[in-house]
Parts: sequence; structure tokens; C-alpha cells
Amino acid sequence: MTITHARLTGTTAIVTGGVGGIGAAIVRRLVDEGAEVVILDLETDAASARAAELGARLCGVDLADSTDTKRAVAEAAELLGGVDLLVNCAGVFRLVPLLEIDDAEWDRVMNINARGTLATMQAVAPLMIERGGGRIVNLASMAAKAGGAMEAHYAASKSAVVALTRAAAIEWGAHGVTVNAICPGYVLTEMGAATRSPEQVAQWTARSPLGRLGEPADVAGLVAYLATDGGYLTGQALNVTGGMVMH
Repeated sequence: MTITHARLTGTTAIVTGGVGGIGAAIVRRLVDEGAEVVILDLETDAASARAAELGARLCGVDLADSTDTKRAVAEAAELLGGVDLLVNCAGVFRLVPLLEIDDAEWDRVMNINARGTLATMQAVAPLMIERGGGRIVNLASMAAKAGGAMEAHYAASKSAVVALTRAAAIEWGAHGVTVNAICPGYVLTEMGAATRSPEQVAQWTARSPLGRLGEPADVAGLVAYLATDGGYLTGQALNVTGGMVMH
């Protein structure tokens, strides 16, 4: 998609998990619309190169570590001179039978998907409140509303993201901070690529009234809207599922 306007010129943004998949599409869209972006992700040479390719900067972080996460947010905020927009896109996905989810497996998924989201929000909100407002967008999942076999802990972590979103919207709304979640459906990226087959892709496609699966750009477009025109939306968990989930 070619962007012909720059609604986000002058906006500063942090995007977690912005190196690949949906996160990279979000970063590209924000940069194309004029935002200055810092990505929080695992620090590797490939990640640094990818961030530069997207027109963003990278701060290395272990999002499973709350202390390191808050350190990275402070570093990114200093680079940007403040934070207008936070997009929590980092996440892990695992297919594990419910009876086989042990403590370590549960903690790995919850620490990144839920606690990592909490840590970044806690670090960014005071900065936004001091500036008089801001926008937070958290990537949840269709699984938060529909559940799913073999992904109980993933669905639970994304339900937690929705709950955190609603609580934050209530607590911070008076300070001009909006907080919304996006619940994507099936979006084919590298995450989960090893667990799907062509037959599964065909089955998923058939579930959508639109007759197709999602693309990263579908999610990125909604993030851009929430960052600009969606100022009266807060506390929402918005579906980007092609009609597979309608509640």
C-alpha cells in the first residue's frame, strides 16, 4: 500500500516485536505515515539490519524480564524524546496439549505475552501522563475470544492482554491516554509456520465470510487508525478476523 499522507508526522512510537511479521508491517506503516519509531526486540545483527531497513531504530531487550523491559523502554523514550504511541506486538505461540502444559511452558508464554505487555505499559504510562496523553495498542488474538485446542496457555495470555487493556483504559483515561487491543485472526507470518499445513490454511480460509486470511497490513492499518483518528475509542478489543469472530 502506498501512503499518500503523513498523519503521524512528529509522533514518537515504541513497537515491541517489530522486527518480523505483523510487527514489521506495523513499523513500516507508522514510518510511512511520518512517525519516528524505536523497536524493542531481541538484539541480533539481523534484527538491527531489519530495523534499519524499516526506517526505525532498535533497542535490544528480553521482554520476559520485567526489569530489562523497563530499562529498554526508558532507553527508547530517551532516544525519541518522549513517547506518544506504544504498540505491544511481541509474542510467542506454542501448540501444546492442555494436559502437557507444565509450569515452565506456562511461564514462558505468560511472561512474554502478558507480563511483558504489563511491564511496557507500566513504564510508558507515566511518560504519557506527564505529556498530557498518548495511545497504547496491545496485540491480543482471536484466541482471547474464541479459545482453541492445543493453545490454552496462549489463549489465556491473550485474554490477559485484553483484561489489562480494559483496566488501563479505565485508570488512565482521565489523563488522556487511550488503550485498545487488537485481536487478529489467522494472519500467515513466520510465527506458527512450522505448525500449519496447506489443508489447515484452506480450512481456516473457508471460515471467513471474506474468503481469505488476514495479511499483516490489515492489522497495521488499524494500528495507524487508532494512533490518529481513533481518539474516542478506548478499552476495546477490536477483531481483525475477516468475520470469523464477531463479538
